Amino acid sequence: MANEEPTDLDWIQLRREMGPAHHVETSKEKFVRKFGENPFVPIGCLATAGALSYGLWCFRTGRTKLSQQMMRARIVAQGFTITALVVGVVMTAGKTLK
Repeated sequence: MANEEPTDLDWIQLRREMGPAHHVETSKEKFVRKFGENPFVPIGCLATAGALSYGLWCFRTGRTKLSQQMMRARIVAQGFTITALVVGVVMTAGKTLK
């Protein structure tokens, strides 16, 4: 009897006795958690995408001076995003060392 294979019902009973399975984080929950930890990275990404989109639109409509300004704004937004990302990583690493 000790070498008997457990049936499907035995596995179901075992899972109930072990308690609930651990929670799997959804994409939305992960985004909300990450945004709460470091909100500047998604803000920088949106600023970068916005400056790029508007700059391309200005280029297409013939407003080259404004297009150039938006491309410069895109570079600034990218720099902000990278800085926010690095600061977030350093802060997270600092928390794990403590």
